[in-house]
Amino acid sequence: MKILVQKFGGTSVATLECMKQVREKVLGGLKRGNKVVAVLSARSGDTNRLLALADEWSPAPDKAECDVLVSTGEQVSISLFTMLLKDAGIRARSLLGGQIPVTTDDDFGRARILAIDSKTLRDYLDQYDVLVVAGFQGCTEDGRITTLGRGGSDTSAVALAASLDSAECEIYTDVDGVYTTDPNICSTARKMDRVAYEEMLEMASMGAKVLHIRSVEFAKKYKVPVRVRSTFSDDPGTLVTQEDSSMEAVLVSGIAYDKDQARVTLRDLPDVPGMAAAVFGPLSEKGVLVDMIVQNTSQDGHTDMTFTISRKDLPQTLELMTEVARKTGASEVLHDVSVAKVSAIGVGMRNHSGVAARAFAALTQEGINILMISTSEIKITILIQEKYVELAVRILHDTFGLDWDIG
Repeated sequence: MKILVQKFGGTSVATLECMKQVREKVLGGLKRGNKVVAVLSARSGDTNRLLALADEWSPAPDKAECDVLVSTGEQVSISLFTMLLKDAGIRARSLLGGQIPVTTDDDFGRARILAIDSKTLRDYLDQYDVLVVAGFQGCTEDGRITTLGRGGSDTSAVALAASLDSAECEIYTDVDGVYTTDPNICSTARKMDRVAYEEMLEMASMGAKVLHIRSVEFAKKYKVPVRVRSTFSDDPGTLVTQEDSSMEAVLVSGIAYDKDQARVTLRDLPDVPGMAAAVFGPLSEKGVLVDMIVQNTSQDGHTDMTFTISRKDLPQTLELMTEVARKTGASEVLHDVSVAKVSAIGVGMRNHSGVAARAFAALTQEGINILMISTSEIKITILIQEKYVELAVRILHDTFGLDWDIG
């Protein structure tokens, strides 16, 4: 049995006309000799509407009951779409996450998948040609409804593809693939035919919204090829897959950016053992994710510690750091929300030197000051003033030859 998993996002199922185009994609999968598992998100706007209802009814909505509420968005999508398939004479049925079941932990609102009953799915596929599955949702071992967090339908689809040994998972959205950078700010951005899992992970971590980071982690772990395509065109899209020698030959594959950044500095921390733990321990306990970290050279037994966080975590972070400063004797806590990250990403960096030098020289030539730097094996990230983000993206995109070939 050949099984194809196709996932369709909220904009793809927003209206009747959109769903009719989705039906054509599913029919295309059937014509290629596959059984199809179609994973659907809630219709565009439905999840936000349901969350607004929860906030209207309760000042602090219970997380478990919120999951019961918002999971109904996907239930609407799959029932309506299955009606369309049946009207077209296709043997189809809808399935909620709990009916499979997709078993998760009980971290309501951001549950993680523990297991998927692939035997049940295969039994259903013996009876039906298309299974229309609610993305974004699952259930605990004792039957409580859970949701996987924003972008969870991507994760649902890739996890189902892994459990069914699907040859490929197609993620349909309103863009026709993965681009070298955001085409909204760089007109010469081009669509990539292939991108490595690790490159896609870095892009997703930088806020690229094409694929949810947890879905890419799943795909990489279980070696599921993922093709990102548009519901509204026949473009073959971008294949996210294992890296090969042709990918390694490219120095930089893409430029990503993230404006959801805040910089926090503790001044005049005592430069003694245990200070880093004193600073970052309280943040870890509260679930605040810290990204870039810089500690200045000690002067007169004191040092400055600077780090970046998501802007949504700034109020809580400032409260925690004020208490840390009081306990440690740091002189003050400073913060800045007018900053952003820009990254050059590529698996080719493993085998090539000079990427950082070229990036820094190009930005310096345009008068863009670099505030912080961090590197990994396949990524160089710089923190700059937010007002320079679009310029920096275009400069780096041009510096590493990622523009369309217009020769």
